[in-house]
Amino acid sequence: MSDVADGRVYYVISDLHIGGDEQLEEIEFREELLGFLRRLEDTDENAELVINGDAFGLWEFTTVDRIEKFDTLEETYPTLFEQFRRTGTNVQITLIPGNHDHELAAYDEYVERFGEYNVDLVQDESISRRVGTQAIHFEHGHQQDPNNQIDDWGNPHATPLGYFYNTLITSRAGQLSDRGKYNWLRDVQTVTPTERMPIWLFSKYFYREMNPLIRYSLVPFLLLFNVSAVLAVLAALDLTGVWSMPVTQASEFLGQFGWTGTAIWSLFVVNVAVTGLLLLVGVPLYFLRRDVRKTISRFGVFETALTVDTETPYEEAAREVFAEQPETTVFCYGHTHRPSIREVDGGLLVNTGTWLKRLHRRDGIIGLLPPVFYPSYQLTAVRIASESEGVSVEYQTITKPSPAAEELTLTERLLTIGREPDFAVPDRHVVETETQER
Repeated sequence: MSDVADGRVYYVISDLHIGGDEQLEEIEFREELLGFLRRLEDTDENAELVINGDAFGLWEFTTVDRIEKFDTLEETYPTLFEQFRRTGTNVQITLIPGNHDHELAAYDEYVERFGEYNVDLVQDESISRRVGTQAIHFEHGHQQDPNNQIDDWGNPHATPLGYFYNTLITSRAGQLSDRGKYNWLRDVQTVTPTERMPIWLFSKYFYREMNPLIRYSLVPFLLLFNVSAVLAVLAALDLTGVWSMPVTQASEFLGQFGWTGTAIWSLFVVNVAVTGLLLLVGVPLYFLRRDVRKTISRFGVFETALTVDTETPYEEAAREVFAEQPETTVFCYGHTHRPSIREVDGGLLVNTGTWLKRLHRRDGIIGLLPPVFYPSYQLTAVRIASESEGVSVEYQTITKPSPAAEELTLTERLLTIGREPDFAVPDRHVVETETQER
């Protein structure tokens, strides 16, 4: 337990993911981060900044090794490191390794190099800080994720499943991103959960990379797919003589509008023909796919899927910490990139979110158009302090304009009108002093 004065205030951020190969070098929140650090440089509070893991994307560096990665960071972001130095003269800055920068725990040289910039690198899995009569538990959170758990902490050769994903896929995306029509592939590290990667890639191909003539010729068919499926069934009933009235009335109605009605009818006929063929093929394929999935499930082939539970393991970890350390009432972590506060056994489970761009999936309301991944920023710093009623936890938002206007095509923006994501952050919570007697 760190013995810190009761009046100390803690600011917590995590998951900055700074650095990586080529296009991953860019920090899209650079000015916002510098502004936040300058504010702490000038604060009169007795404050400590805790950077709770994944400050740097060391896994995403594939052309340099060991302490050379620090050299690259230092050369690439001199303004940021100088600001660390200046802020660290006024407030204590504590850095905890995450999974993406686990190497910080593996080589002691990092401690000395960060120390030159007034950053205290703690090479432990977790730390604790006293706040009033209570305490806070800090950890990045990847140890609760089986795909990123590092059993041999501090081993430079530790390679969980997430390591291979980021060194082989994320870093490669950074190397290739500028070859696209828009530099979108670098956002690969913002796609969560990982299972959404294939549909995200298809979505960006459709809205960004596909030849515009092909895309706009497909849009009417995809939008009208649901209607065409119904018409295909009605057409089948008409051809078999079971029920001809809907088709007859539709033909007579559109016939009143001359060539316009004929064009609309022709479009429906083409769509119905294609849709009918897809339905004939799709129905048996659906049952075959379902049977194959059931068989695979029985054999447990995919028991190590990338998708993990982002809530239950952390709740269980918090309960364990609260039980073993009764004075601890706040369990603060990151890793999942989802800012949240949940009450657990009288204490608080607090996630600090991420400073990376977030992508919110918006499925089409009609038709078969690919989903749109709506970008936004939700830059937050968690402030934890002792007050008269107990320990308060509140999110401070750092404003950054939405990148949607620049990053979404006109089609994507039209499809997401009125469906923008909710940018609200969790409300302020207080752990009352009496709670520690639970």
